[in-house]
Parts: sequence; structure tokens; C-alpha cells
Amino acid sequence: MVCLGNICRSPLAEGIMRKKMEDNHIAGEVDSCGFEPFHAGDTPDKRSIEVARQHGIDISEHRGKLFSKSYFDSFDRIYVMDSANYRDVASAARNDTDMKKVDFIMNMAFPGSNQPVPDPYYGGQSGFSKTWELLDVATDRIIESIRKEKHG
Repeated sequence: MVCLGNICRSPLAEGIMRKKMEDNHIAGEVDSCGFEPFHAGDTPDKRSIEVARQHGIDISEHRGKLFSKSYFDSFDRIYVMDSANYRDVASAARNDTDMKKVDFIMNMAFPGSNQPVPDPYYGGQSGFSKTWELLDVATDRIIESIRKEKHG
């Protein structure tokens, strides 16, 4: 899960995905990161922590970190939140195999739309609630996709 600073959208996506994988007894690794170093080591935005808490998920222990090319080796899929994130990940890709792992997270809910998850950072709490709603739908589709892959 990749966003700009790894304190708003991608930590929420990671937290939601971890919970859904646990609830569905799906083993696997989930992580999140960003491309801008200004929040490396920081906790998530307090509004992200709050909206996650409202849904029974604790992301307060998360610490912002930067994207690494090693993620192409460590993960089957790399989901981005918007077109800027996509360009950043694409510029780090080493080859076509890396790029085949990259997609907009909202394409899971709306295939081919390349719809962004808007960055709620400069808005109010309602923007974080909307971010939650979008990520909740997208992660449901990811869980369905994983189940289909595992069970045909």
C-alpha cells in the first residue's frame, strides 16, 4: 500500500487489509510506505488513527517509512492511492515483472478506472471517513480476489 507520506491513506489501507485477512483466516504479509521522507518515522495522522479506531482497528503503532525497490521482491501486489504514487512506483520499477505487480487500489473495486483515493491530509475528519469508505470497498475486493486465487 503506497501513498505520499505514509501517514494517512496507506496506513489505513494496511490496517484494514490486516484486519480483513485475519478475519478471513488468510495468511500473508501486508505493509505500507510512502515516497516523501518528511514523515518517515512518524505515527499516522491523528485523524487516520481516529477513523481506524472507530472501526475497531489500531494503527497507532505504525511508523511512516519510505518505498524500497525490495518491495517488488517481497510482495505479490503493490497498490497505489493515486497517479502520482503510480508514477513514483513506476520510476522505481526495474522491469516489466515489477510493473505487473503495480495497480491503483481502487481498480479492485472499479476495474480500469484508475480512480484515486483522494489525499485527506488538508481536509477535515469527513475526508478521512471518505478515505475509509473507499479503502473498505477496495480491500473487500482484494480479499475476494485472494479467495478466488486460493480456492479457484
